[in-house]
Amino acid sequence: MAPPNDPASPLLSTRKHDDSSDKYFDLSNGKFSVKGFPLLSEVPSNVTFAPLFSSVCKPPDAPLALLQRVKALSHKGGFLGFHKEAPSDRLINSLGKFTGREFLSIFRFKTWWSTMWVGNSGSDLQMETQWVLFNVPEIRSYVIIIPVIDGSFRSALHPGTDGHVMICAESGSTKVTASSFDAIAYVHVSENPYYIMNEAYSALRVHLNTFKLLEEKAAPSLIDKFGWCTWDAFYLTVEPAGVWHGVNDFVEGGVSPRFLIIDDGWQSINFDGENPNEDAKNLVLGGTQMTARLHRLDECEKFRKYEGGSMLGPHPPSFDPKKPKMLISKAIELEHAEKDRDKAIESGVTDLSAFESKIQKLKQELDVMFCGDEKSVSTGSSGSCPCKADSYGLKAFTRDLRTTFKGLDDIYVWHALCGAWGGVRPGATHLNSKIIPCKLSAGLDGTMNDLAVVKITEGGIGLVQPDQAGDFYDSMHSYLASVGITGVKVDVIHTLEYVSEEYGGRVELAKSYYRGLSDSLAENFKGSGLISSMEQCNDFFFLGTKQISMGRVGDDFWFQDPNGDPMGVYWLQGVHMIHCAYNSMWMGQIIQPDWDMFQSDHLCAKFHAGSRAICGGPVYVSDSVGGHDFDLLKKLVYPDGTIPRCQHFALPTRDCLFRNPLFDKKTILKIWNFNKYGGVVGAFNCQGAGWDPKERRIKGYSECYKLMSGSVHVTDIEWDQKKEAAQMGEAEEYIIHLNQAEELLLVSPKSEAMQITIEPSSFEIFSFVPVKKLGTGIKFAPIGLTKMFNSGGTIQELGYFDSEAETCVKIEVKGGGNFLSYSNASPKKCFLNGAEVAFKWLDNGKLSLNLPWTEAAGGISKVAFLF
Repeated sequence: MAPPNDPASPLLSTRKHDDSSDKYFDLSNGKFSVKGFPLLSEVPSNVTFAPLFSSVCKPPDAPLALLQRVKALSHKGGFLGFHKEAPSDRLINSLGKFTGREFLSIFRFKTWWSTMWVGNSGSDLQMETQWVLFNVPEIRSYVIIIPVIDGSFRSALHPGTDGHVMICAESGSTKVTASSFDAIAYVHVSENPYYIMNEAYSALRVHLNTFKLLEEKAAPSLIDKFGWCTWDAFYLTVEPAGVWHGVNDFVEGGVSPRFLIIDDGWQSINFDGENPNEDAKNLVLGGTQMTARLHRLDECEKFRKYEGGSMLGPHPPSFDPKKPKMLISKAIELEHAEKDRDKAIESGVTDLSAFESKIQKLKQELDVMFCGDEKSVSTGSSGSCPCKADSYGLKAFTRDLRTTFKGLDDIYVWHALCGAWGGVRPGATHLNSKIIPCKLSAGLDGTMNDLAVVKITEGGIGLVQPDQAGDFYDSMHSYLASVGITGVKVDVIHTLEYVSEEYGGRVELAKSYYRGLSDSLAENFKGSGLISSMEQCNDFFFLGTKQISMGRVGDDFWFQDPNGDPMGVYWLQGVHMIHCAYNSMWMGQIIQPDWDMFQSDHLCAKFHAGSRAICGGPVYVSDSVGGHDFDLLKKLVYPDGTIPRCQHFALPTRDCLFRNPLFDKKTILKIWNFNKYGGVVGAFNCQGAGWDPKERRIKGYSECYKLMSGSVHVTDIEWDQKKEAAQMGEAEEYIIHLNQAEELLLVSPKSEAMQITIEPSSFEIFSFVPVKKLGTGIKFAPIGLTKMFNSGGTIQELGYFDSEAETCVKIEVKGGGNFLSYSNASPKKCFLNGAEVAFKWLDNGKLSLNLPWTEAAGGISKVAFLF
């Protein structure tokens, strides 16, 4: 508790009735008004409103600067509550109604994944809405309502009838009930749609004191780097020789991975009824492992049998790069046969012999294809003594990887929040686990059918008891750290809500697990070595992010539509970008947004690459061994495996916020970001698919998959969102560089918007660079390396030196290739790393020269132009 004279104490003191919050909010006569404007009508009499800090409570552990910031803006926010007569574990109440008011919202379309939705009535909201943002031009403001945690209850917004907004508060346990909530939803108002997110989540961080903002935490070191994830390359067939050859592919191709994620397939799992001491055999596709459980906490046999040095010797284990694809193809054939049988059962077919015969035949063929794999894993000799534990297994493998691939900084492995998809097998480890049946909240009835949910519900979860959560994670992670693993990708996070009945409800169970996970992260992986995934629900963000600082902001990368639409190979990619861009608005306040992997040889790989170039996070792919487009990757990645990363996380432009860039037939998705010396806007034609509320699935809208027109302007970049960028937003003129069209345009903030037309699944990246006016009428702006999608990100340092004798521009650039600047006059001389060199200048202002990649200098070239 803070001492009486602690400066934090006054922040949480009782607010007086005459506070300025009264000018912002009013709840009376069935209307909830903001700045005097009625936002919600027909508000029930049991709904209450209270200012942000309405009572004395324990001071939060937030930094003083954050506390003061929240205090200064506290009049712009407050809490809605409601009161019922009878207690229950799940309560639903109207907050009032609105119609004819455009909104942007985020809702859960699966247990673990969220996306955007727009509309203009409370009835247009989707189930499990995480927040709703209103455009209120009448008061030149935006208002957000965020359902939050109150006691042991979490909440979400649901659609009501006749325009009503419903709030659902649930504990996740019939043994945990309540009837009254004073702060079940937070309301905030701001004149800026981007400030409102930071202001609102800052206020909630202080109020709840159960999570931390991104600004308070260190992000994983891999955010500035290029990496490879094994998932789409192998699925569950991942094994050491394949991983080795995969990393080697990239190195030989000229783009060295700086991090590796060994995804699902490395763990020791088996199924109930099988030998508790043996790994499940011949698993290939995701889905087949979802009822399996951990039977030990270290690597599975195919990794345990790896012999140290075997990949370094003259006779390394054999690896056929075609083998994973053949296995995956056969497994897909088997999966389709099983689906055909299930459909036959649903349609009333009684004679299933033909289906079963085909399934058995395919299983036998798959088993035959696996023959010989066990020998290939451990073949080879290093001369090391097999009696030494570190001569085999993951420790030997990670050591050999780092011995050969010097730039490989990080090696992560995958695991589910509960261990494996099906948790931990009871009796198999020192941990006390119990198989808990799964119970889904009624709120998930409105979400998309999901194979993962079906499988997990079928098998239940082997849940380690909450009081052992810390031991559970530390046992796994301390072992992994000891064998050279530097981080984990934690997946399947939102299963806890399925199994919380006997554990005090979903909030209390989550607190126990996230406390254990956070402690282990701090102890074993330098406090930041974790990527969270399948986590996109408010429980996780409000309860699980005190330590976790990075997470996925989109659904999985799907290379094709699992439901069979042949056009899905195209339209699913735009859907992925929409998830990432809009989720970053709120998730980016708390974690570093991760836009996930893609495959560089995919039909829409370039489309993905353009978005990753300016997303502000790491770039990683899931290429199959031998399946790469290195020319494309070199537009994203430097030879040393680092990337020209933007300095913020990408967000939708203001004119996209209340539009649907997926199937409104008119909107191009535009996202903005900053580089050190300029801004960037990416325009992506994502039209062609989206959420269907009636069918409760994401599907294609072929009539929308067409050419789109729009506009781009320098004001699309929110320059004031980053202190270092604000001055760039005050320039009198800018040079715009069109990355794909290879054009330069000189504009001012008063110029008309640039009209653009973009093909389906295509894009353009616009770099906006402030023009510097120098002596004798010279105008100059550095663009960067034109071969890179984020050309502006290649500029590391920039200095202008103006005197009566001469004018000089000095630039430090990372990377090799054509370096472009704008100059309205030709320089007298150009110097590269101290030596005078030739350059090319054209009347249209294009000033260029070729830069080398010099390994010894870290790829940095020092360029100077004399005028």
